[in-house]
Amino acid sequence: MLDPRPREEMNHMVMEAMTTTSRRYWIIVGALAVAVAVLLFGAWGNMIFTGMGMAGIRRPVFWGVFIVTFVFWIGISHAGTFVSAILRVFKAEFRRPFTRAAELMTTFGLAAGALYPLIHLGRVWVFYWMIPYPNSRWLWPNFRSALVWDFLAITTYLLSSTIYLYLPLIPDVAMARDRSTGWRHTLYKLLALGFRGTEAEWTRIRKAINIFAFAIIPVMFSVHTIVSWDFASTKVVGWQSTIFGPYFIIGAILSGVSAVITILFVLRYTLKNMDYFIREEHFDALGLLVLIFSMAWAYFFYNEYLLHWYGGGTVLKQLLTLHASGPSAWVWYLMLACNVAVPWLTLWNKKLRRTPWAIFIVSILINVGMYAERYTIIPLTLGHQRFPFDWGEYTPRLTEISIALGTLCLFVLLYLLASRLIPLIPVWEVQEGQESHRLRKVGKTQVPSVSELE
Repeated sequence: MLDPRPREEMNHMVMEAMTTTSRRYWIIVGALAVAVAVLLFGAWGNMIFTGMGMAGIRRPVFWGVFIVTFVFWIGISHAGTFVSAILRVFKAEFRRPFTRAAELMTTFGLAAGALYPLIHLGRVWVFYWMIPYPNSRWLWPNFRSALVWDFLAITTYLLSSTIYLYLPLIPDVAMARDRSTGWRHTLYKLLALGFRGTEAEWTRIRKAINIFAFAIIPVMFSVHTIVSWDFASTKVVGWQSTIFGPYFIIGAILSGVSAVITILFVLRYTLKNMDYFIREEHFDALGLLVLIFSMAWAYFFYNEYLLHWYGGGTVLKQLLTLHASGPSAWVWYLMLACNVAVPWLTLWNKKLRRTPWAIFIVSILINVGMYAERYTIIPLTLGHQRFPFDWGEYTPRLTEISIALGTLCLFVLLYLLASRLIPLIPVWEVQEGQESHRLRKVGKTQVPSVSELE
């Protein structure tokens, strides 16, 4: 914010990052497209024709990697709303250069996660059973089921987050429209909706963004709260917890902000001119957020664990013991190591937070730990319930692993394509921040100050 460049120069830098494509880029895009076709849609199509027996889900574990990955992607999608909407509401100025990168994560994460209810359904041709429509016999859907609430919450979140992504994008696609030709000019002309930058247009777009910033925050909280009720509203041992709502939300924000760090690192070192917009200060600020939410996650985890240990019965204590000492105990210890030990031992250090490659590694490890947490909650808990004769170990099959990797490839592919189609840096927000930031002299020291722009 205190290193302004001429407006035209910054516009040129962003346009150059969008329009510069190398041979390596197209090779990666082609490889990812093939991976999505084979790993995701190929494995899914084979499972549709062969049957759900291709997956490892069977008695007593009927929710496996599919639901684990679904919860993981829904958690990742919280990053865009948190980094953009909540930080905008609280006027955190460091958010400006990377809000769009986070908002794209929300849209693409929801797109990847929304596939899993269809995948897990098996008979995908009856997907309309999940749609909450009124019918005379009230056979389905069951409006008291949290799975129906999932459909409503995810659909609402996907639509609202897409609109929230699009509104701040309008001035930037208008800028791209005026600096491009051919098919790009036609595309940006349609997306810009005739935006010319008049006073009235800026007033309306700022009001719309502020309204959506406040409106989308409760939607964000509702989505992962409802996902947590998928578990907490059942009678499964280990899931009957009233703390699952905030516990899932904190975990979602922790994994989402960590994923933003991962994305920013990749953008900084793969796109031209990104090192001007994405700096060490941004990694420093996001690293502090990750450290805070790691501590909050640890509080909710141990709170839930201790309540179950001291307030639960014999079966629940046996389940918690098996998590820590059973054949899959390494997943439990991996979760604690990645979500607690790694951030607590590293992110207190400002020098490390400002080292992009170091915090990049930390962010990846945290998301590994968050995936392990969801794996512990779902298949490892379902495998040991009240009756010992019905205990069993869950082993993911190749089909499940393939589909999970396929959605990861889909997410990366969508991001790569978007990086060449739309400005990933909200140039007008950066310019606005640079105009509002000034250095003022206090005694013999220059102190940065921020003024309100109307």
